[in-house]
Amino acid sequence: MVGMKPVVGATPRVVKSEQEWRAQLDPREFAVLRQAGTEPAFTGEYTDTKSTGVYECRACGAELFRSDAKFESHCGWPSFFSPLAGESVVLREDRAHGMVRTEVLCASCHSHLGHVFEGEGYPTPTDQRYCINSISLRLVEDGNPTG
Repeated sequence: MVGMKPVVGATPRVVKSEQEWRAQLDPREFAVLRQAGTEPAFTGEYTDTKSTGVYECRACGAELFRSDAKFESHCGWPSFFSPLAGESVVLREDRAHGMVRTEVLCASCHSHLGHVFEGEGYPTPTDQRYCINSISLRLVEDGNPTG
């Protein structure tokens, strides 16, 4: 598995019932974040964003990625070469759709973010591509605190 050890079976810090998640998230957000869906390529609000700041989990607000780790991969989704800190995301094997991939989850609430790939030859410090759904993220631009 890519880069980090998966945390399988770990209890998320933010735990809500399916009903609570449905009340908090709109149907598209719920489908991606809680049901491991994928938004269509090249449609997400952060695919081409160049703003500086921190990308948070849209479900729980946990800080996940910094904009300085974002790069142009031309894959149709925002790409990052590293999460904010080693413990901001957890990984698990994903065998859906007849493929073996590494799923990326928010460490805080275990919401689905996307997948991570390595060895693709991008000129980044880690040779990893965290391919993340825009709908799973919320960008807090530098100088604009949340609250």
